[in-house]
Amino acid sequence: MRFRFILLCLCALASVFFAAGCGRHESSSFTAEIDEPGYRRGKDLLRQGRNQEALASFLKVVEKRGDDAPESHLEIGILYQQHIKDPIAAIYHYRKFRELKRNSPQSDLVRQRIDAATREFARTLPGQPLENQSDKLDLLEKLDQLQRENFQLKEQLIGARTQAINTPRPPAAHADPLPPLAINPDESPVMAIVESTAPADVPAPPPATVTQTQRPPASTPTPPAPAVTGRRYVVVKGDTLFAIAKRHYGTASNARVQAILHANRNVLPNAAALQPGMTLVIP
Repeated sequence: MRFRFILLCLCALASVFFAAGCGRHESSSFTAEIDEPGYRRGKDLLRQGRNQEALASFLKVVEKRGDDAPESHLEIGILYQQHIKDPIAAIYHYRKFRELKRNSPQSDLVRQRIDAATREFARTLPGQPLENQSDKLDLLEKLDQLQRENFQLKEQLIGARTQAINTPRPPAAHADPLPPLAINPDESPVMAIVESTAPADVPAPPPATVTQTQRPPASTPTPPAPAVTGRRYVVVKGDTLFAIAKRHYGTASNARVQAILHANRNVLPNAAALQPGMTLVIP
């Protein structure tokens, strides 16, 4: 009898504990998440700006309700993304929300948040990969345009310098006007005209000396068509001397450009005179 009594007491206690456990489970299952005390407390803490405490409250709701806490997952994801700056944790909780509430009206908005968090995480990677390949192409096009403009400016500068060097300067461009000659009335008018045409500071040499001193300069000017052998190249639209030099020599230096200018002096007086259709000699 005594053994039966003890056995009955144990069975009664087990029934009580089982009923209590079922009651707690059923109460937590049938209670709406937004009515959960922990969820309401988390929302209140958010309004007060106490983000860390709100995060802890929502995490307790997720721990208590398991897979029946999609709204808490959403709030946790927003906190991780906007305040804690942890995009990986935010992506995890956003995905949990979409998994638990597939037909939610907020599903598309949460997907956009996932994309934004993914981009934020990509910016933290070494090298900072671009979000869109079109941005990279735009940057490459701008870089190429700037390089072409830089080459054109260099060619114009070289052309201006070359033209300034090759342009003969007038003998009295910067000198004071010649003083009026004092002509002796007794002298011949022809001699006065000859003396007025000669520079004031240089005496007129004798005829034989003039022939000897003026003969060497006649052979010094650069011939109009230097005998330079090399490849032939027809200029097309958009070509520059730097681009032509780089195409044939592999590098675009000032020395290469000057060599091409010198080899084509008969058709190309300077870099600015380059025109499509010209046939250039590439030395």
